[in-house]
Amino acid sequence: MATKSSSRAAAAPAATSKPEEKSAHGASKDLKDISVDDLTDEDVLAMPEEDYMNPVQLAFFRKKLQALKDDMLRKAGATTEYLREEVSVVPDPADRATIEEEHALELRTRDRERKLLKKIEQSIAAIDAGEYGYCEETGEPIGIGRLLARPTATLSLEAQQRRELKQKMFGD
Repeated sequence: MATKSSSRAAAAPAATSKPEEKSAHGASKDLKDISVDDLTDEDVLAMPEEDYMNPVQLAFFRKKLQALKDDMLRKAGATTEYLREEVSVVPDPADRATIEEEHALELRTRDRERKLLKKIEQSIAAIDAGEYGYCEETGEPIGIGRLLARPTATLSLEAQQRRELKQKMFGD
């Protein structure tokens, strides 16, 4: 694991040496002067590969993960309120079955989100540990595009494909 950390340290230069980048609109931007709140996915994608997982990118992904977490916690609170409101007794068995099915679907959705919430918290911890953005199996960069699409990704695309192929061939 020590070899991964040393290669990561070399891959993440200090935030003070940010070159100018072209924004999606073609205008030149000095990324060291941009607030993380103002960064877009396109700005992060436009950063040079040698700046992979620099402090600006780490702050960008931390903000993105925190926003996902906050949204999920808000939805969980709304679900609790929704389920409390619908507790009234419904005499019609068909209506009662419909309500119970809606509740079951809502609870399944929240259970999936609970599992995703755990992955989000692990990703934030990986940012704190300096391990975010690198494949758990190979130590290679996961890639900005993949992380933008799935901020909780822990495997590179190739490693994920290998894992899925193994699962398909040998089962879970």
